[in-house]
Amino acid sequence: MTNSTAMDPVAQPVRLLIVDDDPLVRAGLALMLGGADDIDIVGEGADGTEVADLVDRLRPDVVLMDIRMPAMDGLTATEALRARPHAPEVIVLTTFHADEQVLRAIRAGAAGFVLKDTPPAQIVDSVRRVAAGDPVLSPAVTRRLMARAAGTRPGSGHDDRAGRARRRIAALAEREREVAVAVAHGCSNAEIAATLHLSVATVKTHVSRILAKFDFNNRVQIALLVHDAGLLDDDGPETGGIG
Repeated sequence: MTNSTAMDPVAQPVRLLIVDDDPLVRAGLALMLGGADDIDIVGEGADGTEVADLVDRLRPDVVLMDIRMPAMDGLTATEALRARPHAPEVIVLTTFHADEQVLRAIRAGAAGFVLKDTPPAQIVDSVRRVAAGDPVLSPAVTRRLMARAAGTRPGSGHDDRAGRARRRIAALAEREREVAVAVAHGCSNAEIAATLHLSVATVKTHVSRILAKFDFNNRVQIALLVHDAGLLDDDGPETGGIG
């Protein structure tokens, strides 16, 4: 991501790359997002096969990535892109509210997803938030994703993943583990703070430490790890459906 100056964290516009196989969708997104003074559309791509070259040449801060594309889908492109050092953030563009494809994108390191029928102002806000390091997945979206993940049938691959997840969770301090489980239950920082009798700032610090320990990009990856470790049966804070 492009580093802005310490004096003014919004001095530089967000460099955005749009990748979608539908030229009308690309044109609409470019028109919508290009109207924001703090967003600079640096390029467009029509397929996942173009992403690596476009990123190398254009150095975007954020990539808005469609899932369904012909030669290389957006999920494969996201996985390849996020495996690279100094990769831009990725927002998955989808028609699905909660789908196993979205879960795969989040596991790969996408900073979130937006629906194609999302109001324009919210898409603009999503790009801004991701560029600022804030994933665009509300607690309500997290809960939907967890519900989908919970429906995954156990198998050898699932069991292997569960064992790896439990070993990683074991590296957390007790308070960090409590925060991680609360995140997986879809709680906001304020809800976690109230339940665990902590300040919101302290909760944010714990979340940041968990992200750093696991080299994660966002709290949904924390939630998926907790789910994989089988900890969602733990007592979690009651939430009020915050979106």
